[in-house]
Amino acid sequence: MADIDTAALKANFAEVAGHGPDVVAQYFYSYLFLRYPETRDMFPPSMAKQRDRLVGALVRIVTNVDNVGELVPYLQDLGRDHRKFGTLAGHYPAVGEALITTLRHFSGDAWTEALHADWAAAYGIVADTMSTAAQQVDESEPAWWEADITEVDLRTFDIAVLKVRTETPHPYVAGQSVSVEPSTLRPREWRLYTPANAPGGLEIELHVRLIDGGPVSTALVRSAAPGDKLRLGPPIGQMVLDPASTRPLLLVGGSTGLAPLKSIVDQLARDGGRPTHLYFGARSVREIYDRKDLDLLAERYPWLTVVIVISDDIRWKGPRGLVGNVVANAGGWSSHDVLVCGSPAMVKFTVAKLIASGVPENQIKFEDFGDA
Repeated sequence: MADIDTAALKANFAEVAGHGPDVVAQYFYSYLFLRYPETRDMFPPSMAKQRDRLVGALVRIVTNVDNVGELVPYLQDLGRDHRKFGTLAGHYPAVGEALITTLRHFSGDAWTEALHADWAAAYGIVADTMSTAAQQVDESEPAWWEADITEVDLRTFDIAVLKVRTETPHPYVAGQSVSVEPSTLRPREWRLYTPANAPGGLEIELHVRLIDGGPVSTALVRSAAPGDKLRLGPPIGQMVLDPASTRPLLLVGGSTGLAPLKSIVDQLARDGGRPTHLYFGARSVREIYDRKDLDLLAERYPWLTVVIVISDDIRWKGPRGLVGNVVANAGGWSSHDVLVCGSPAMVKFTVAKLIASGVPENQIKFEDFGDA
């Protein structure tokens, strides 16, 4: 990236995005499918959510275009993950052409030969990173893992805990996510979920919250039953334990963002445990969907402290308020490794509060479960 004007790319992308993410994404996909109709089969029947994901991925790539340490692992994850769509190295030029055509169209008179050259060079690096990562695992890993749902536990009207069983072990690390396709119910529709248990066998626990307009979450919460088939994509994400660190841990989760934190606790237990505080935030008592398991974990592991925080329910006698505020006000986390997972707003707020309270930014890892 040294020879690329990354500031110009960021400014140009901001200008293009100003036309509206739906408009930009629709133009991109229309061009791609008209010019290269063979690519249409790689995408779901409904493109509404896919447009959001495209813009979200572009925002993350452009935001980190000059931050190699953040960008490269993300692109490698994407490259390995996109194998499940049937993506081949030969598809990358078509996508690059559609992307640059879209950028040029919405840039108008601001488009220059220098911008064209910089975008082409940047996309070349992105495509090479993704395709190389995919090729490296082609011979050692399948594009997806087949799984069967063995149990569906509807904890609330909009949250279900699923037990699934794979035919062969899935190679995720505690804290990583996997994309899930309900192949029986919604073929070619995928969404990321994080196992709530550490790897090491064939059983995986998934926490699913119903999302308005979400085809995968609707299928899994409303219609899934034992015996239904799933496909699981490759592992993705960097919110994992640092193997070189022995610092105590602070884990902060909101809603089904609890799942990866339970996986981390499970992994810690297998490794012998270390001092860990787990804060779980929800809006109401009803949303403490995993209360029984949280109580069992606190009883079982003397090195684990569990704190439940409720923001909007006067019936709750424990800590009240936004979990980010409660955690930051408790203080004393500067010597901890911190992992945060929840909605985009919850994660952004909590991370900002912890940094302001004195936690070094390089000791914080986070994921959000937004559609992007």
